[in-house]
Amino acid sequence: MSDFMYEVLIIFFEVFLCKMFCEIFGNRRCRCWTDGIWFMMTGLFVFVAARKLSGFFVIKEAVMISIFAVFMFQYAKIRIGKAFILALLYQAMLLSTEYLAYSANNSFHLENEAEGKQYSIESVLVILLGKAIVFLCILVIKKRLGGKPTDLLSDTDWLRIMVFPIFTIITIVAMLSVFRYIETSGQVMLLSVSAFGMLGMNIVVFYIINDIVERKEQTYEDRILRIQAENQAGMYRSASENFNRQKKKTHEFKNQIVCMQALLLERQYEKLEQYIKEIYGGLDSGMNVIDTNNVIINAILNTKYREAEASGIVLLIKVGDLSGLIMADQDIVTLLCNLLDNAIEACGKCGERKVIKLKIAIEDGMVKIGIKNSFQDPLVYENGEIKTTKTYQEEHGAGIKNIIEVTRKYGGSYAIKDEDGEFYFSIAIPV
Repeated sequence: MSDFMYEVLIIFFEVFLCKMFCEIFGNRRCRCWTDGIWFMMTGLFVFVAARKLSGFFVIKEAVMISIFAVFMFQYAKIRIGKAFILALLYQAMLLSTEYLAYSANNSFHLENEAEGKQYSIESVLVILLGKAIVFLCILVIKKRLGGKPTDLLSDTDWLRIMVFPIFTIITIVAMLSVFRYIETSGQVMLLSVSAFGMLGMNIVVFYIINDIVERKEQTYEDRILRIQAENQAGMYRSASENFNRQKKKTHEFKNQIVCMQALLLERQYEKLEQYIKEIYGGLDSGMNVIDTNNVIINAILNTKYREAEASGIVLLIKVGDLSGLIMADQDIVTLLCNLLDNAIEACGKCGERKVIKLKIAIEDGMVKIGIKNSFQDPLVYENGEIKTTKTYQEEHGAGIKNIIEVTRKYGGSYAIKDEDGEFYFSIAIPV
């Protein structure tokens, strides 16, 4: 493998690592063929700068930083100023890891003991060692700052991912230590292909895992949107049913007025009194029993109150004036519907005691929501989160994550606990 090919592959890895680095801090502008063109152009410019400016270190590094900054700005949604800062950090990472690799190698080999082509592969292996260390550093940074998709991977998953680059670093170090004498072109080819191949496989495996995580995130978000749509559709359906019920009551009320007027004209006072008592008892049936001065919350609470009542569940609600609550309607629906749906379902499985206690109030500049319900099935915790045992496990888990996501969206906090056959979920969100 010629020196020219070595240089091209090394520059390819540098640009690819730059691409991975900028993806941590910004999303791709578009997923199209132009990304490939920008990638190839960046590699070409880096190659030319490395060749033409090899004798001018400061100028070369300034040009490299500028090239990487333009690439980051064009590839990802990053402002040009931030792109230059990230490019500076990336170039500093490249230089520091190469210096570390060269220093470590020189400490083991104080002087060359062979001549000719015996050490022709050593400099390439040292550079690849530096690139492998940069790759590992990028993985660590991505774990810390990667954002939502990265959160889907547990610490154990990250350790498994990092095993491969660590193994690559150890292998290259072993090559530098063991293969001190390269006597044939076949050995050179074997070592170079092995080193480049392992580093390339690191990148391939990373992007395979990254693609799986992105698909998993997309599936999760689709499920969340479906649950939100179902909740909102349920509320609209409930509002429509309530409107029709009120319309029907209005029509019945007109007929009742006519009937009472007829009894009054006929002076049938006893029958009129009896009739009024009969219709008075049914006035509250189907009417809203909860008023919080918030239309959306009223619709949710009254709907869930009737659902609980129909299932033989006692729903005790303590609410205050919620007219000052400033939250998006869809977030209110997501929060309260998921809380109450989970509580109603858990209580529905209880044999005897079926009680839900809900409190919503604005206190001390916070909207505080606390719900406590009886439950029968044992709760299983995994990685600090509830692992539901219900049939529709994914929907239930997504419901809890929806609640947590809305809470965090508004800078709030939450607490979950269970004791003595009761499950408690409390939320506090700044108003």
